[in-house]
Amino acid sequence: MSNRDEMPDNPGSPDTTDPEATSAAQAEAAADAAEATQQETGQPSGGAGAEGRADDVAVEPEVDEVEEPISTAADEAAARDAVADEATEAGAEEVAADEAETPEQALQRQLDERTDDLKRLNAEYTNYRRRSDRERQSVSESAKASVLSALLPILDDLELAKQHGDLEEGSPLEKFGSKFRETLKGQNLVTFGEPGEAFDPEIHEAVQDLSSGGEQVVGTVLRKGYKVGDRLVRNAMVIIADPEGSETGSEAGSDASTQANDNQ
Repeated sequence: MSNRDEMPDNPGSPDTTDPEATSAAQAEAAADAAEATQQETGQPSGGAGAEGRADDVAVEPEVDEVEEPISTAADEAAARDAVADEATEAGAEEVAADEAETPEQALQRQLDERTDDLKRLNAEYTNYRRRSDRERQSVSESAKASVLSALLPILDDLELAKQHGDLEEGSPLEKFGSKFRETLKGQNLVTFGEPGEAFDPEIHEAVQDLSSGGEQVVGTVLRKGYKVGDRLVRNAMVIIADPEGSETGSEAGSDASTQANDNQ
């Protein structure tokens, strides 16, 4: 290569001697080439495309955030309209049914409803009256039992006096005893606890058991028991024995009688 080829045409021009001018010219040439390439391919350059896509991504969330509440509000409004329509249809059916009734049918229906109400009220009142009667009777029997329980020791003393012969017929004490017993009977006081009764641990208080372990009956009564109606006032104090007719029953009966006499 000759020196002429290596030298520029205009060595004194600023374009060939100034480095800044040379760089600017090269940059402009590169920009023109890129623009030509963009026009040929129809695609934006990297920076412009990136900015466009960034704009698209930034806009899409804003559209979604605005459309979602609008869609929810529309659904709620549609649901309310559907419920209102159903209620309106139900009301219309009821009105139609009422209008279909004749006056006689409507009167009969009202009469049946009032009759059912009256029957229910009558049943409630009957149950209330029965319950009140039971409670009142229970309170009355409880009060009687409390008073009679306090009078039983006097009755026991009169019974002992009668057994020992202290209540002579016609004597003032005998007359008092008779009136006293009649008064207690008038208050529904019932006596129980007789020899030969089946032993019942609910109402009999066993002091001694002389039975053989089979059937048990009351052998000897040491103290009578009393009831007011179905309410127990006092247990009967007894000695258990075998039924009469058995050998053990006869022996137990004689032993119990001897022991009862000793206790008295």
